[in-house]
Amino acid sequence: MHNRIGFNRLSRKSSHRKALERNMVTSLLKYERVKTTKAKAREIRRTAEKMITRAKVDSVHNRRIVAKTVQEKDVLNKLFVEIAPKYKERPGGYTRILKIGSRKGDAAEMVILELVEEEMKAKPKKAKKKAAPKKAEPKAEEVKADAPAEEAPEAEASSEE
Repeated sequence: MHNRIGFNRLSRKSSHRKALERNMVTSLLKYERVKTTKAKAREIRRTAEKMITRAKVDSVHNRRIVAKTVQEKDVLNKLFVEIAPKYKERPGGYTRILKIGSRKGDAAEMVILELVEEEMKAKPKKAKKKAAPKKAEPKAEEVKADAPAEEAPEAEASSEE
């Protein structure tokens, strides 16, 4: 079976698709937000996530591999110096896709592909509370009998003031 293997060809020739991918990933890393169609965003996201994961370890080898895709030197430097260190502790999921509706001309679903802003913080583990032993609840008859007696001292206290 051919399940989940390969990629979306986006109705383009390979050279056009690769150029589109390089440009979109570079723009995403440069501006940290890109407005595009849903299909393109899903393909760009795959590449961008791999680039950020590579950039977490700043080495000559990783810089050269990422430089094949990100060809602007200033964006490449930004990726390794600013972007990747933010996600050092994050195990993936560096981007998010926000739907913004349909395009007017051809009704293509438009989205915003952006880098996740907040740094991942370790959530404090909640301490389990031990269940306190339950006290025997008074019967309904006892509660009714006690109610007027409790109200009386409060009434006296308010009248003294």
